[in-house]
Amino acid sequence: MIIVIILVVFLFIGVLIYNSLIGKKNQVTNVFSAIDVMLKKRFDLIPNLVEVVKQYTNYEQSTLTKITELRAQANSGSLTETEKAALDTQLSTAVKGLMVTIENYPDLKANTNFLNLQSTWTESEEQIAAARRTYNAAVTDYNNAIMMFPGNMFAGMLNYTKIDVLETSEEERKNISAKELFNS
Repeated sequence: MIIVIILVVFLFIGVLIYNSLIGKKNQVTNVFSAIDVMLKKRFDLIPNLVEVVKQYTNYEQSTLTKITELRAQANSGSLTETEKAALDTQLSTAVKGLMVTIENYPDLKANTNFLNLQSTWTESEEQIAAARRTYNAAVTDYNNAIMMFPGNMFAGMLNYTKIDVLETSEEERKNISAKELFNS
């Protein structure tokens, strides 16, 4: 009778750990999909931003073309999570450079459509940053669960592996130099 009770207790603990691991993995997936939704929103802003800027600028065509190409890649639908993160980094860098370039166009800076788009863009960037922090917290929680005893025993049986957190690239850590942008 005691052996049966001990087995039931271990079984119950095993089910709790199993369910916890499944919940943590699903949370990581859910948070990444939230980032996906926010990136889609940002990608949808790009054509409007590009059109407004085109009306005022002529020589910034290469930057606008690069942003448009990155958006097209993002909308292809065949990207992995890692590729989406890398594309997001490239796009953020390109748009930040464009925002610095816009400082040379006072008429554009005063344009209501542009100011609204810029405000929406900034809000979108803040939401993406918050979602990245939430994703990294969920990934850390998941990684801790699969690496610590007794979760690591179940994680091995379920073939759960460590997931990398989203990190800021070296390029994104640098300050954008307006002088370099305008001299290139």
